[in-house]
Amino acid sequence: MINGIQVKICGLTSLADALAADKIGADYSGFILWPKSPRFVSLETFSEISTKLPGRKKVAVMVEPSMSNLLQAKAAGFDRVQIHFRHTMPLTRVREWSDLVGVKKLWLAPKLPPEIDVSPEWLRLADAFLLDTFDANPGQFGGTGKVSDWEKFIRHRIGNPDNLWILTGGLSPENVANALDETGAHFVDVNSGVEASPGVKDHEKLQELMHAMRQR
Repeated sequence: MINGIQVKICGLTSLADALAADKIGADYSGFILWPKSPRFVSLETFSEISTKLPGRKKVAVMVEPSMSNLLQAKAAGFDRVQIHFRHTMPLTRVREWSDLVGVKKLWLAPKLPPEIDVSPEWLRLADAFLLDTFDANPGQFGGTGKVSDWEKFIRHRIGNPDNLWILTGGLSPENVANALDETGAHFVDVNSGVEASPGVKDHEKLQELMHAMRQR
């Protein structure tokens, strides 16, 4: 936790970067298990990294996973599972994810067009929600580096206080303080804004993120 704000550093692909994220006080380490992502890590690589990490919580980031893949991720020892999915996904599938992972361990990241809000039916199926930046490309699920819709985030956070709302989308050392002040978020998810290249974290930027959050 940094200055009272929970932090997840996502898109980790190496032990060195995971340790650097831990050093600045990140509460959660995010590992992307979607093969189409430039930040993809296999379960084998995750296992090698996780055995050498301190006690930070680890998040499996997945895109519309099959039940078998979800079972494999669950068995790998992740503390949370974050699932990105199209907003048209049948509710029965979302319920299956929730039943398998458990409400308290499931984070949902629906891909929402600007005019669409989080479905009320989803709210009781997961503990936390991320509203990442929408991209019309059907193969794009977050990771754009573009700032998300903060007003939409605020509306959801205030309207649904029983859920945890994680601010994500284009956050960086340059804008994180303003983002927190504007949105009232208590949890941020940072990825490309602290990278040297996709999947490679810039340790100086991680330090800058920490300082920006401490000084607000």
